[in-house]
Amino acid sequence: MVKDLFERIQNNKGPLGKWASQAEGYYVFPKLEGELGPRMKFHGKEILNWSINDYLGLANHPEVRKADADAAAQYGAAYPMGARMMSGHTDIHEQLERELAAFVNKEAAYLLNFGYQGIMSAIDALVTKNDIIVYDVDAHACIIDGVRLHMGKRFTYKHNDLESMEKNLQRATKMATETGGGILFITEGVFGMRGQQGKLKEIVAMKEKYNFRLLVDDAHGFGTLGKTGAGAGEEQECQDGIDVYFSTFAKSMASIGAFLAGDKDIIDYLKYNLRSQMFAKSLPMIQTVGALKRLQLLRDNPSLKDKLWENVNALQNGLKEKGFNIGDTNTCVTPVYLEGSIPEAMVMVNDLRENYNIFLSIVVYPVIPKGIILLRMIPTASHTMRDIEETLTAFEAIREKLNNGTYKKVAEANVVDMEK
Repeated sequence: MVKDLFERIQNNKGPLGKWASQAEGYYVFPKLEGELGPRMKFHGKEILNWSINDYLGLANHPEVRKADADAAAQYGAAYPMGARMMSGHTDIHEQLERELAAFVNKEAAYLLNFGYQGIMSAIDALVTKNDIIVYDVDAHACIIDGVRLHMGKRFTYKHNDLESMEKNLQRATKMATETGGGILFITEGVFGMRGQQGKLKEIVAMKEKYNFRLLVDDAHGFGTLGKTGAGAGEEQECQDGIDVYFSTFAKSMASIGAFLAGDKDIIDYLKYNLRSQMFAKSLPMIQTVGALKRLQLLRDNPSLKDKLWENVNALQNGLKEKGFNIGDTNTCVTPVYLEGSIPEAMVMVNDLRENYNIFLSIVVYPVIPKGIILLRMIPTASHTMRDIEETLTAFEAIREKLNNGTYKKVAEANVVDMEK
């Protein structure tokens, strides 16, 4: 007997989907209104927002807004039509690629219409069934999905664990010797949940012992780390050892799109083999022209990054001084780890939003282990010291309520009401 395909879906909405009746529209899929920035509106009231990745505050920069508007007026939203390979290629796309490559100190770059699909497609294009992939167990979903496309063998290593990396490189080396393939090592420049930098310098050093190529997803590092803002590789002084560098425009560049950078022969190969670009529409001119302006500001205005880090240090140091566990973040990503259940987390976030007017991202199982609540904050150059002090005061109050069982009692009462 063949089952109805949808029977499983209708009976099991997944670990997050099962909370949809309580969470949707508030805890997940919330609707923020107003201009992007530290102060926005949620459910009709002003909130202090720690949940957007506009690191450098470029989203509402007047020069950026003008560049976007001028491009829209000149080209409209559709131009260019078609994939780059067929009819969607322009001089401006090429100019942006040259400037991006120069900025991250690589020979060449290739512009992507979306980051998620772009890196998935890059992984798919870089390996054959005979090649071996070694990647961090905490890699972003886009990397995991890219690895799933791989028809060959792959190994995960413990998060940022050098001993585990080497053990899996040894396994990969043995297997690649048997298959006649090569090894692709994948990590992130910055891990977006925990805020740790990938151990790029140590990984690059392993190339002296093992023969592999390194792909780095630096979505959160580009624009925020390094002397010039060129990312985690620049920060750790090992940019030359990164064979394929990837970043998205959805963070520091406050836009959409992405790029890959590396040696010219590798980028040329990817241009002709990235299925997500060969068979999808080119990045529209509004985003392409806008990215040129954003890159110019990022490159020519180091004060933007300086202000960002002033805020990052004030927030993170303030949290540590008040006894909060922020893990071992060494980037702008600011996680606060608390202990509690998903229902307690929902009550706590409701309290934060309704009574303290603070909006931030809540991360729970299955993204992190059961029993842990991660409150994830993204400081930006647009935040103020007043914003930080308000937040520190609110965090002390919610921690006390979590510890004394206030949130647990409310959660239990809500469950009873639901069952009735």
